Amino acid sequence: MTRKIAILGATGSIGKSALDLVEQHPGRFDVVAVTASTNVDGLAGIARRTRARVAAIADESRLGELQERLAGTGCRAAAGPSALVEAACGEAELVIAAIVGCAGLESVMAAVEAGKTVALANKEALVTAGELMTGAARASGATLLPIDSEHNAIFQCLAGARRDEVARIILTASGGPFRTASPEAIAGATPSQAVAHPNWSMGAKISVDSATMMNKGLELIEAHYLFGLPSERIDIVVHPQSVVHSLVEFVDGSVLAQLGAPDMRIPIAYALAWPERMATRAERLDLAATARLEFESPDLERFPALRLAREALEAGGAAPIVLNAANERAVGSFLEGGIPFPDIVKLVRRAVEELDFAAPISISDVLEIDRRTREHVGAEVNASCH
Repeated sequence: MTRKIAILGATGSIGKSALDLVEQHPGRFDVVAVTASTNVDGLAGIARRTRARVAAIADESRLGELQERLAGTGCRAAAGPSALVEAACGEAELVIAAIVGCAGLESVMAAVEAGKTVALANKEALVTAGELMTGAARASGATLLPIDSEHNAIFQCLAGARRDEVARIILTASGGPFRTASPEAIAGATPSQAVAHPNWSMGAKISVDSATMMNKGLELIEAHYLFGLPSERIDIVVHPQSVVHSLVEFVDGSVLAQLGAPDMRIPIAYALAWPERMATRAERLDLAATARLEFESPDLERFPALRLAREALEAGGAAPIVLNAANERAVGSFLEGGIPFPDIVKLVRRAVEELDFAAPISISDVLEIDRRTREHVGAEVNASCH
């Protein structure tokens, strides 16, 4: 049967990979809604190719442009936060949540509350609103499917297992572009160096997160909510080849790992077809050519973001929201040339230590904590520039 899907963040790297898979399997998927932040041309092109019924642009000022580009197509153009929510709650059975950062939070929550199957590429949704979102999923019967390669690997390894059979889960990290760099090289790292990931093709923000290893810290928090395990049963190991995407250790000592080429189409395909599988054009893994698989413990002095994220998870409450918002604001400043690379984690640490908010009880609370944290970090960035 044809599966109706919505792609939130269709013009980004995850959205494009999802579309590549959809187009490889004509007739299997019906793209009913697509969204983007500001890329009108990209969104209109995707809507035309997929014959989507709705195309929503987050930037309300671009609605007129979108309407012009979709004239005569039968695709309805919409704009603003409410349009993103509508796209998530419409006729789609599966919603691919690929909007970067907290910008996607409301639409993801709306899809969960509507009982959809939600394929999460947006890790910030669970990092910032994990308890709210998992609680809503239990209430509505929604299914959360992870697209992050690490969480998708764990999801595959856990197939059919009970939680009490799991001793721990082990997230793998490539170590990013600065795994072996000197302290001087890291201190002087440029945005172009930080986004040059050795294995994966990703957007700028997540590539910088990989360089600081904050992405792995965020994934640690996400794994806690996805799989219901405490911090002490979630480990991280550096694996430079990015072939083993994560592992699960069971109480009998068995360890299952999921391996594959570093291609996001593999985990996306698993989510698109779940509970079945579907063919992809991804490169096939050649273990003989790979030759060796290396593993090492992460250097917490080189990558203090890992310790900071674990502390935020264990503190709970608003701490993960502050961590995420401060990181997004700091990474943005770095990419704009406003702060040096090491200041990203320094700004995040100060925000987590200085800001004390009550635990959120609604998505509105989450967004308010996010807004106030960004303002706080922005003020610090501005002060340091003068």
